[in-house]
Amino acid sequence: MQPHDPNRPANRELLSEQPHRGSFPDESSRAETDPVSLGYTPQTAQRIRRGVLIAGAALGSAFLLVSVLRLLHAHAVAHAGEAAFSKPPPVDIVIAQSATAGQDLVLPGETAAWYESTIYARVSGYVAKWRVDIGDRVKKGDILATIETPELDAELAAARAQLQSSEAQVEARKAEAAFSKSTNERWRDSPKGVVSEQERESKKADYESSEARLYAANAQVALDRSKVDQYAALAEFKQVRAPFDGTITERKIDVGNLVTAGSGSNTTSLYRMALTDPLRIFVEVPQSAAGELMNAGVPAEIRAAGAVGGVFSGKIARSAESLNSQARTMRVEVDMPNPSHALVPGMYVNVGFRLPPRGAVQVPAAALIFRAGGAQVATVDANDKIQFKNVVIARDDGNWVELSSGVQQGDRLVLNISSQIAPGQVVAANQPEAPVPSNAKSVPSNVTPMPSDAKPVPSNAKSVPPGATR
Repeated sequence: MQPHDPNRPANRELLSEQPHRGSFPDESSRAETDPVSLGYTPQTAQRIRRGVLIAGAALGSAFLLVSVLRLLHAHAVAHAGEAAFSKPPPVDIVIAQSATAGQDLVLPGETAAWYESTIYARVSGYVAKWRVDIGDRVKKGDILATIETPELDAELAAARAQLQSSEAQVEARKAEAAFSKSTNERWRDSPKGVVSEQERESKKADYESSEARLYAANAQVALDRSKVDQYAALAEFKQVRAPFDGTITERKIDVGNLVTAGSGSNTTSLYRMALTDPLRIFVEVPQSAAGELMNAGVPAEIRAAGAVGGVFSGKIARSAESLNSQARTMRVEVDMPNPSHALVPGMYVNVGFRLPPRGAVQVPAAALIFRAGGAQVATVDANDKIQFKNVVIARDDGNWVELSSGVQQGDRLVLNISSQIAPGQVVAANQPEAPVPSNAKSVPSNVTPMPSDAKPVPSNAKSVPPGATR
């Protein structure tokens, strides 16, 4: 490798051919020859420094402005909080009104037939024919089925033959008695000394014996006739008849079935039928309302849900006048005309009663406060101060409560009062709500609403027969 010689001509030529930076008289001509320019002007550093100073000043101003706004907002919030804390707390109030129109009480009930009977066979035999089926309406005395009873027919024929034999015996005894009577009279009226006394006594004894035999024959006839009547009466039960007007609700027989007389556990019933017009409705009334719903004649409104639908009218017919010791309820029976057979036995219905007013004060349930000492209400006096009063609940239907003491009509009561409000504290009472309507109706949440197009029972609907009994 040869040592570097700076004086060599070749090297000087290369150095002379390399362009010197800034040697072009025109920067534009330099840009034309090079795609990327590497030239910088002296003002570039000044412009960068100026931009950094401006950005820093803007950020500092923004930070200062935000800090000032936060301080102003915090001051405003604190001022508003102090003002709000110094003001009386707002409360919603309601005016207590007197309950003058009573209260509606809706209770669940169950429908039952006026009459319901299970029909059994009175004679043993085979079913020859049945004439009615479930759902058929029958009249009293209509034939439901026919039973063949060959054994009973044979016993009836034998009893009739025995009766005829006994009647023949009576005729023979009558002839004997007549002959004995005439013989006794002849011997009795014979002169003394013609016949002996012994023979006269003998004829008299024969006469008395014939009379006794005639009496026994007549008694046998009566006995045989009673047997004939008994078998004839049983033969009438070969035709099973309806005991009353009603509807067949169950059929358990078919042609050829063997049926046994009686109603024991080992026998099968033939039919089951019910009378559904009028209809009984049994309601379990709670103890709180039992005293007001134990009188007959109190109107009731029956509401049937589901596909049947509708509203029907009825009246309380009778009550148990005794409470169930376990449920603390009293059973009440409501009788309802059912000419269209819209309701059937075994249905679940809602029964509404209008309880008479007690003259108490009626308030919303939201006005009550339940504490360890009992129920209370918060009242607002003329100076807008809170006062707590103990009250006694006379009747509660969920939405409205009747109070028997502690509140007077016109008192301003607080709704949903806060636990932070103390007695004697001044409050800001809002505009009172509308007064409690005197005819407000309350329906429990578990009661199914009735359709809007429900129609009541017509005024000319069939009523309960005056002579009907349980």
